[in-house]
Amino acid sequence: MNATLPLRHFLLALAVVAVWGTNFVVIKLGLAHLPPLLFATLRFAFALVPLVFVLPRPAVPWSQLAAYGVLIGAGQFGLLFVAMHGHISPGLASLVIQVQVFFTIGLAMRGGGQKLQPFQLAALALSVAGIAVIAAHVDASTTVLGLGLILVAAASWAGGNEVVRRAGRVNALAYVVWASMFSVPPLLAMSLLLEGPQAIAQGLAQADAVTWAAVLWQSIGNTMFGYAAWGWLLARHPAATVAPMALLVPVFGMAASAAWLGEPLPAWKIVAALLVMAGLAVNLFWPRWRGLLRGGKATA
Repeated sequence: MNATLPLRHFLLALAVVAVWGTNFVVIKLGLAHLPPLLFATLRFAFALVPLVFVLPRPAVPWSQLAAYGVLIGAGQFGLLFVAMHGHISPGLASLVIQVQVFFTIGLAMRGGGQKLQPFQLAALALSVAGIAVIAAHVDASTTVLGLGLILVAAASWAGGNEVVRRAGRVNALAYVVWASMFSVPPLLAMSLLLEGPQAIAQGLAQADAVTWAAVLWQSIGNTMFGYAAWGWLLARHPAATVAPMALLVPVFGMAASAAWLGEPLPAWKIVAALLVMAGLAVNLFWPRWRGLLRGGKATA
């Protein structure tokens, strides 16, 4: 496995994080006509079909697929779409949800009986400071409810990460596709219960070409391309080489939201972004930095 990314592989990783980052703008476009829970339902329905008939089921228990499907479907994306339906801007949503890293660390340590290292506490403090800056500037475009929903969505994402971690080495795309079988029913049930048949029918009737393109982009861009390409890269390079590219997701998210949707970028948003991303960077890079500072080999 290579420790550095060749140019073509770097460009592929850059394309993946660009898709994942700009997708928050695409979500906002889809929400113009579709109720959020219906939108999330369609996202996973199109991720499930037709790939479920092409990709073999991963060799993991059904209970794992069910847990992952509910956590990622109803938990992460269901809440994310609801939050973005008028409760938080796309740029901030792309930033705040990255704190799933710290929820993931907490769950992994709880299961392994490990303790937080000092650098992890410092990283967490930086990111929490960034979230606090956002919380201090809630307004009509970013509400306390929206911020809270995104944080719960991040926790759900972390729960899904813990489930898939226990699965071991599996085909990431196939895992997501088959788990979508368990994402669709709860999302559809919540859509029927909370949004209602009338809103669903109205949303489907009003959906235009842009709306359906947004739905398909969730499945084709994020799932089929994103997970397949990311998994391909991880199979050829150390995770420590590929993972840092994910730090660019909120950069693309905030830049795309500002460029395409006119989301303002006042100083406090930039400060919040720098704090959150500094926390993520310290958590990711500090073990290697420490090794270099001590004159030894950097740890991957």
